[in-house]
Amino acid sequence: MSQDLKIINFMGVRKLTSGISIVLVLASLLSIAVFGLKGGLDFTGGTQLEVLFDQPADLNKVRELLEEKELKSPVAVLFGSDKQVMIRTQDEMKNKGKELIAGKIAAAGGVVEAIERPSREYEGFSDVLVVGSISATELQQKSVISEADYGRVQYAEREGKTLVVLENSLDSVYVKNLLAAMEAATGAKIQLRSSEFVGPQIGDELRDQGGLGLLTAFVLVFLYVAVQFQWKFSVGAITALVHDVVITLGFFSFFQWDFDLTVLAALLALIGYSINDTIVIYDRIRENFRILRKMDPLEVIDISITQTLGRSVMTSMTVFIVLICLFVFGGELLRGFSTALIIGIIVGTYSSIYIAANITVALGIAKEDLMPKEKEGAELDEAP
Repeated sequence: MSQDLKIINFMGVRKLTSGISIVLVLASLLSIAVFGLKGGLDFTGGTQLEVLFDQPADLNKVRELLEEKELKSPVAVLFGSDKQVMIRTQDEMKNKGKELIAGKIAAAGGVVEAIERPSREYEGFSDVLVVGSISATELQQKSVISEADYGRVQYAEREGKTLVVLENSLDSVYVKNLLAAMEAATGAKIQLRSSEFVGPQIGDELRDQGGLGLLTAFVLVFLYVAVQFQWKFSVGAITALVHDVVITLGFFSFFQWDFDLTVLAALLALIGYSINDTIVIYDRIRENFRILRKMDPLEVIDISITQTLGRSVMTSMTVFIVLICLFVFGGELLRGFSTALIIGIIVGTYSSIYIAANITVALGIAKEDLMPKEKEGAELDEAP
């Protein structure tokens, strides 16, 4: 150990840092319990549209229109080029299409009571509206439903209700109207490239698989550290990882930022980054325990952290700079990913020093725990 190295008393403030961490973790858990996580499209279900403009897209006008249409959590971002726009919303276009046609029928005095799939006699049609309080003749006379939008329209009566059979589906009609309004707002010609719906059941599956992935990562990290070092180190490492993940989730819960698969990927990346930093510190602690046998454990840990501090800070700073660039220039699609990692890197660098090492001290780590075990029969081999 260099005589010029000034040892920093990290463990001298361990009670203060422990208190700060406990407050942050409890506040994060409280926020998650009260506000919950605002699930993104991947988890809640919704619609994703990809559209192509014939000129550079004016995203501000597109977003204003989406807000005017009262779409739920609308997002409009560029991808590929400045003419390609991805629109994401947690609304299902079929429901919005139902609202659109229900409003027209309500203005004529009718009520849309249900939407059914067409029977075999209506092959080639998409949706059947069950309408009450108005007859088929009245609907036809008032020209409520335009064939220009809905294609062929047939009317029938069933048990006192009016059946309106539509050739074009409700979701396709709503998307068509949405794009027409967008063209009027932006002055551009717009082409629909794709329209996809993610159902809630798929969202539930993604959520469950994501949670299982996090749990598996924690278990494997615990076993790895326990085998390579000692179980007290393993407890410290897992505590630090849980600390990092919970606080990062707390930020997303409190500010109600969208939590989607990119954020989940960031949390998994954070686990890998944080445990790597922790293991570097642990390795130096183990090495110094074997060298500095007469020193107090707190002194050994302070020396070890001080020796690895430069490496930890430089690594964190280089990653932090990259993430800031990703946050600024990566666009909306990567905003959640970069935000989660920025928070996680800051918290993870702190926890590797003040949580992981602190827990090992609290568990009574000593040089006896880290000394190499003598092989059986070694004493007999050394005997004359």
